[in-house]
Amino acid sequence: MTKAVLFDLDGTLADTAPDLAYALNCMRAKRNLPALPVAATRAYTSMGARGLLGVGLDVTPTHPEYDAMREEFLAIYADNLCRDSCLFPGMMELLDALEQRGLLWGVVTNKAERFALPLLELLGVHERAACVIGGDTTGKTKPDPAPLFAATDRIGIAPRDCIYVGDDRRDVQAGQAAGMKTIVVKFGYLHGNDPETWAADAMIDTPQELLQHL
Repeated sequence: MTKAVLFDLDGTLADTAPDLAYALNCMRAKRNLPALPVAATRAYTSMGARGLLGVGLDVTPTHPEYDAMREEFLAIYADNLCRDSCLFPGMMELLDALEQRGLLWGVVTNKAERFALPLLELLGVHERAACVIGGDTTGKTKPDPAPLFAATDRIGIAPRDCIYVGDDRRDVQAGQAAGMKTIVVKFGYLHGNDPETWAADAMIDTPQELLQHL
């Protein structure tokens, strides 16, 4: 019996692609490069700084300036967390419906807490979340199941009674490793991949469809 729903953040609960693209384009402008449209970076959003620096500046973790450029990117992003970011259409109504049914919901993301917590506050849902587990909460990130176990420990609900909702293969892998039912949001970023190959328990086209799987 489902007692709690845990959500990934970027590309699942909220559309954060515009503000991450903005941070990248600030760096491109500083280097006299033209801005990239959000559509060009959207699929890489769930990969965070690593993915965006790769697609936008052709810089990978092996590049000698990667660490400095990553810090530059994160500093810009920290000052622009919620210029255009928003909950996906229908997500607020879904959260309302979950709460009306007496179900807990929380967030498990690879985004560091120093970004995830203030972003959720700016989105107006931070106080409603039963837990917020960031990529630095446990020292491990998805696809490792440790963050999901940290969430279930915090809310006091067994993993088997939780659903994990995400938009990346790593979300499915982490959820399965934790013994949770997994659901993929097809409106998310998907990292440019076909979620049909991820072996999730279900896929949904809109937030409201999640209610059919509880």
